[in-house]
Parts: sequence; structure tokens; C-alpha cells
Amino acid sequence: MSAARAAAPPTGQALHTESPRKPIPVMRQVVGDPGSREVAPLKSVDLNRIVKLLEDPLSCTFTERHLRVVKKMLRHYQHGIPLRDLAQLFKILNICAEKIIQQEEFVEPTMEIVKLCGLPFLREKSSDEAKYAHVVSDSISQLGCLMRVPCAQVRIQVCNTVIGFYCPDFATQPIEGLHPTSNWYKVEMAELGGLAESLVLSLPLFENDLEVKIWVLKVLQLLSSSSGRNCNLMIKGHAASHVCSHLNDPDPSGQLLFRSSEILWNLLENGSREELINQLNNMECIHALKEAFGKLLVNGYRHFDHQLRNDLLVIVTLIAENPGIAMIESGFAQQLILFATFPEVKSHNPSVRSLKLSYSNEDFEMKKLLFNLVVILSRDLSSVQMLSDGKVILALFYYVRVNEKQEVHDWSVAHFEDLQLHAIATLGTVAPLLVEDYMTCQGNTRILLFLEWCVGQDQFFGQGNCFHGTGGRGNKRAQMRYCLRLMRSMVSLGNETVNQDLCDQGAISQLLGILNQTANCSKEKEDATVLEIQADILFILSTLCENDLHKKDLFGTDGVDLLILLLKMDPNKFYSGIGHNRLILGTLDTVWCCVIGCYTAEDYFLEKEGLFVLLDLLSLNQSNMNNVILGILVEFCDNPKTISHLNTWRGSKNQTSANLLIQLWRQEEDILGVHHDENRIIDAKNPLIGVLQEEQGIMPMPANYPSSAIMDVAENMRAKIYSVFCKLGFEDLPGLEAKDYVTLAVISKYLDFKVGEIWREIRVELKEEGFRPVTPDEEAVQAIGKAFENSGKMVAEHQTQIIENKRQQDLQEEQQVYAEIQANHKQNELTIKSWEDFLARTSNYEVLKRAKRLQEKSIESSRPKARQRNGGMLSTRIAGLHTTIPCGPVVTVKSTPSSITGGPLADTSLALKRIPIRGGAPQNVKGVKMSHHSKTDQVSVN
Repeated sequence: MSAARAAAPPTGQALHTESPRKPIPVMRQVVGDPGSREVAPLKSVDLNRIVKLLEDPLSCTFTERHLRVVKKMLRHYQHGIPLRDLAQLFKILNICAEKIIQQEEFVEPTMEIVKLCGLPFLREKSSDEAKYAHVVSDSISQLGCLMRVPCAQVRIQVCNTVIGFYCPDFATQPIEGLHPTSNWYKVEMAELGGLAESLVLSLPLFENDLEVKIWVLKVLQLLSSSSGRNCNLMIKGHAASHVCSHLNDPDPSGQLLFRSSEILWNLLENGSREELINQLNNMECIHALKEAFGKLLVNGYRHFDHQLRNDLLVIVTLIAENPGIAMIESGFAQQLILFATFPEVKSHNPSVRSLKLSYSNEDFEMKKLLFNLVVILSRDLSSVQMLSDGKVILALFYYVRVNEKQEVHDWSVAHFEDLQLHAIATLGTVAPLLVEDYMTCQGNTRILLFLEWCVGQDQFFGQGNCFHGTGGRGNKRAQMRYCLRLMRSMVSLGNETVNQDLCDQGAISQLLGILNQTANCSKEKEDATVLEIQADILFILSTLCENDLHKKDLFGTDGVDLLILLLKMDPNKFYSGIGHNRLILGTLDTVWCCVIGCYTAEDYFLEKEGLFVLLDLLSLNQSNMNNVILGILVEFCDNPKTISHLNTWRGSKNQTSANLLIQLWRQEEDILGVHHDENRIIDAKNPLIGVLQEEQGIMPMPANYPSSAIMDVAENMRAKIYSVFCKLGFEDLPGLEAKDYVTLAVISKYLDFKVGEIWREIRVELKEEGFRPVTPDEEAVQAIGKAFENSGKMVAEHQTQIIENKRQQDLQEEQQVYAEIQANHKQNELTIKSWEDFLARTSNYEVLKRAKRLQEKSIESSRPKARQRNGGMLSTRIAGLHTTIPCGPVVTVKSTPSSITGGPLADTSLALKRIPIRGGAPQNVKGVKMSHHSKTDQVSVN
């Protein structure tokens, strides 16, 4: 397009016409600079006339005339074909192609017309591309039909033309009034017209013509790599089965195998995988792949052969991932296992007798692909015996070692590390299937020795560049992680021989040492790899120690210390996204399996306040941990020392363990949708049933299938909370309020309610199945149901009484508060009244006299009636007193000495420092003198 625009004629030049009868656009050809000579205009071509001439039976012998007319037409369209003429032009092409069978002279015109199709199509308007889309797609589809013409030259030209759609290498000349279509217009039309399917269907026509076949495969390779639509069209034409079955056809050039493998790869990547596998799932295709791979592996010596061998191995891997492939029946699986264990396992098989590895990058890639195929083959249990016969475990354990000395003909350090990690990862999948081979190879010993090297101080600079080496750059963490994965896979089998062998070789103490080393590392080194290592170690320890008291003793106090350290993890890290949530759950599982059941470990756990840490975690109310923690608490309650710890614990806001458990019960019932009214029972018949259980209803089930009431016990936390309360008791629990006692009333009757619920299910199931118990049984069932219903009503009444008592208590407290408020107001009123009386006595003489009389009267009434002999009466009056308030000693006040005040001109601030008297600096005041009188005390002020 850019070349066409660059060669466009300058604007303003005149248009030339040759015929005065009908003006036609004149094509100007620019060669070199725009100032060169213009090309003479061409005559118009009547395509209908040419078609009529070629189809006329009377002119069938005018071969020279036909050729001359066609050549003239070719000169007219040498710069492109207008979309409006495309249908007629392809009609002429088909006529010429039919004449080739009888007249070879039409080979060249046919090829030239096909070559014209490689030029850009021309449009007059922008809408022409959509307008002629159907015509163009049908025309391009006819190019695929031309492959039926028995002429190699025409077939090769068709292939060249189709390749030109995707790789245009020509520069078009501008034509007045016409513009080339978009670059990918032909490609879209080829897909729409189904050209790929036509070419695939034509493949059987030239099985004996290697040159044409390679050209067609080249086109199919290009089409399959361009879009998924072409791939599906090729699959529809059974391209996969045809191409794969002819992989080993004679071909000195080697292009047949290369292009066929590329086509299969593109079909697997872009096409319908299911349909493709159905086509390849036959003995002919599998044998072809087996033969081709074997030849390239044994006889290939060029770099190209090694690459093509690996490409075929990738194709085989993609095919083998699908179940039902005849890999074992064809013998291909046995061959792949043989190659995967070479040269680690010596074999006298003729297939590997002359095989040598060059330890190049291609051989390294092949080795990894073979390891991957071993994993894929192990998914089919029928291949387990072949893996055992091929000594796959022994070959993989070859890499579970330290690469100390480097030989000349050996893997490089980076390659060996990658193969080492890949081999250990493969063992994690294959070894659980071959336990006997694993034990024969002393797998546990090899793993523990390799783990010892992983935690050693030997210098090792891991590259960490491969997929399995993530997180292991500059350290041995990647090796440690995959060794622990392998160990985890083995202990998960529950094989007593494997587990006991691990324990006999000191695996528990060794794993605790690794866990201690990783747990105490700095926070900067705490990444996803370290957390995965810790989680795997905890899982292995849990599996080894579960149900074995001696192994729990081996776990010991060191293990308990590590567990408490891990349990004290920062809760903000639980959702960090790098594995802290998995680590905390693994730690809880280890507490359950390695601590509970061993009294020494339990006592040490309690002594280190481990139960407090568990309750702290429970108070966080993490939905994924609550059930596990409650299960641990239930198990711990069998230890008599646990109850005191439960009662002692206090959470945030001084929360007690009983209050926490009741809070969790209410939360669980809210999730289940249990109907309540202020936490009171509404339905006395079904006090525990939630919304989901109610919607499921009761259906008749087999006797060995648990009912919904039984499943409810295992699916939520209520049974565990009830079990803990059975140890704590239901009375005299600290830190509970009235609403807690309301909920506690239901918890205390949980077992009774659950039994009543099961009896209800029995009655409903009998009714649904149409059975009627005998009369005594029917009466007994009804009596049981009535008893449990009465129990529910009694609990409801008890809850109502608690709530009512709480209301009465609140009302009394409220009235008491109001009484205190009223008393406070009354006292204030009395204080005000007393002040007013005092003011009245000091300002009103009549009031003062009345107060005086009242005082004298009160004094007289307090005296005894009978006077003592020889006893005198003291006067209660004070001379010169004009007030009714109590009097103190008589005080004489004099002026303060100047030695204290500093005189009248003393510094105010200094005076304040000496005598801090409220109201400012001290003034000259009269002195104070105390004078005592014998009978009464008098006060005089001077």
C-alpha cells in the first residue's frame, strides 16, 4: 500500500482515452521518478465475450485465437483485478483449467490467471469489500478446487498465490478511480470460503508427487498458524489424521516431517482439542509418531534434527495428556520410559545401544520433556508396571544427590540443578505409585541425607532460573521444598512401613530442626517458599505422630515451643497472600495430632500458656479456624488442668471464655438461620433447625446413610461448643449477662433437642414410607415426642423468666437512679434554704430573735429534768454575742510584721513567692493574738 501511494501520479495531469465511443480509466505506470514517460492506455476487455468464445463448441478448435484473447485479457489486469470482474475472471479460469486435460497449451494461461489472483483486488468504493464479499470468498475457494487439475505447475502456482495472500511482496501501481483492498481482505475471504478445508481434501490427489505435497503442506502450515478458524476447517477435513499418518513417507529433503509437525502443533494449539484427539487416537497415527521420534532420536545428528525431535515430543505430550490415547497398546509408552531412564539406568535394548547424549541444550530440553511424560503416563494405572520394569524410581533418584564433581561429558551446573529439581518433583508423583521400588532404593535415607545437605553450611549458589527453582536463587530452598513435597506425598499414603522407617532414621528431630531454623529466620526472609516449607513440615509431623504416643513423645517440648511460637503469629498476616493462612491451619492441625493425647506434651503446652493463645485466636472469630480450634479445646478438656485455664482467660474488654463460646453459638445460629425472638425459642418442636435444613425437609434414606440431623452435628460448631460447656458447667460462670443465660439455656439442652429432632425424623420417615408402628411403639414414639416438646416449652419459659427478671432488675436500677437524682435535688434545695435562713438571721433582727428563742428552747428541752445536788448550771449564753452560729475561740488579730511582708513597697512577685495568698500581694493586716478565758472563749477583733 505504501509503495502504491508512493508511485501515485501527480495530481492535475490529464486523463487520456483511446476510444471515443467509451472512455475508460487510463493506467499510468511510474518507473523511477514521477517525471518519467507514461504508459499508453489499454483497451477495454469484454469478459462476457471471452467467456462466450471459450464456451462456444463451434470454436473449440480455435486454440490460437483463444490463447490470444486470454493473453490480451491478462495484459489488461496486470496491475490488479477489480472486484466487479472477479466472478467472470474465475469463470474464464475454470474453463482454461478444464481445457488443460486435452490441450496442454492452456497450462500457461491458467497459471497466469492464477498468478493474477495474487495481485491486490481493486475496489471503486469503500463499500465494495462488503458488497462483493460473497463473490470473493467463492472465488478464492475455487483456487482450492484447482488442486484437482492434473498439472503440477498449476498446483504449485496455486500454492504460491495463496502464500502471497499472507506474504505480499509486490508493489502495485495506482489506477485512476480504483483502490486496492485492505491488506488482510483476502485472508479473511479465504477463511470465509473454506480454502483450508479444500486444500486438505486435495491431499490424497498427489500422494506420489512429493514436490506438490510439500508445497501444499507449506500452505497448510501458513493457514493453521494464522487463525483458529482455519485450524477448525482443517480438522473438519481430517487434516490431523492424514498428516500424522504420513509423517514417515519417503522424503530426502526432510521438509515433509518438519512441516507436518508444525501443522500438528498449530492444530493442537489453535484448533478444537477434543476433535483433534479423536482423529489422532488410532494405532496408525501413534505408530507414525513413535517411528518418527525414534528415528530422529537414534539417527538424528544435526541441530535441526534435535529441534524437530523435541517438537515431536511436545506434540506427543499434548496428545498423551488426554485419557484414552493408545500409548500403552502401541508400545510408545514403553519406548518413552526407556528413553527417559537413559543413561541413568543401563539397558541392553537395541533402541538405546547406539544412543549417545551430547548434553546440549536440545538434549536437556528432551530430558525434561521425558520427565514430564513420565508424570503424564503415571496417571494411567495400567502403566504402573511398566514404570516399575523401567526402573524409573532408580533413574530419578540419580539426581537426588550433591553435584560435587563436574566431568567433561556431563550436564552443566545450571542444567543439573534444573534436572535435579524436575526429577524430585517427578518422584513426588510417581513414588507413591511404586512404594516397593521406593523402599528398595532406600528412598527415605536418600531424602533425609539430601535434606541434611540442604540445611548444611556448604556453599551453594543456586541459579533459580527454572520453573521449579522459584525462590531458590543463591540458596538451597528449592531443593528443600521439593524434598519435603516428596516426603509429604509418601507419608500421606499412610503406609506404616514407610512412616516407621522415617521415624527410625530420626526424621522427627531432623524436621523439627529445619522448622526451628526457618521459624527463627528474619522477617525479610519470610517469603512464600519458606512458608510452604514450614507448612509441609507441620503436615509431615502431624501425619507421623497421629495415633502414636511414642512419636508424640519424640515430638517433645521442643516441638511444643515451636508450635506456640507459630501460633503467636501476627493476625494481620493471615491474608497476606503468601501462605500464612495455610501455615496457621497447619500449626493447629499439628497441635491436634502431636500434642493432644500425650499428657506430658499437654501439660507443657498448658504451662506455656498455649491454651490462652488458642483462645486469643478463637476470639479473632476467623471462620476458617473456629471449628478447628473448638475441636482442639474439646480434646484438651479431657485434661483436668484445662478447666482452670479456661476460667482464668480474659480477652479484650475482660471477656471470659464462657461469654466467647456463647457469642460463637449465637453467630452460628444466625448463619444457619435458626428462628429466635430475643434469643428465645419460638418453635418448641424444632428449636435447633435452621432455614437450610428446614428447606431440605426430611426424606426417606437408607439405614447406613446419615440423616440431615446427624449431618448437622458435623457441619457446624454447636456440638463442639456444647461439649466444652459440659466440662465447664452451666452454672456460676463468670462474665455472663442475662442474654447469655438465655442462650445458655438452649446450649444446656442441645443433646436433648438433637435426640428429639432425630425421633421426629424417624416418625416422618415412617410416615413417608407408609409404615405404621404397632400400637405400643406408636404410643411410645408419641410420648417421646411430647416429652421433648415439653422440654422445649420449659426452656422457652425459663428464657422468658430470665428476660423478665432482667427487665425488672433494669426497672429497679432505673428507679434507684431516679431516687438518687431526686435525693441530690432535695439536698440542693435544703442547702439553698439553709443559706437563705442564714442570710435572714444576719439581715433581719426579728428573724434573729426567733432563732434565738428556738435555740434556747432546744437547749432547755435537752437538759435533764432532775437537777443534781451540789451541781451548778453553766450558762449557754455568750456575752456580747449577736449571732446564732456556733462560736470558736476568741481571736485577737494584729498587723503582720514588716519582716514578713517586706514593707509596703515590697516586690509583688517576691511576696507571692514567700506567701502564696489568693487575691494578689499581701497587705498590712492586723496581727492575730490568741487569748484564753477561763469560762468561755471570746473573739475580739482590733
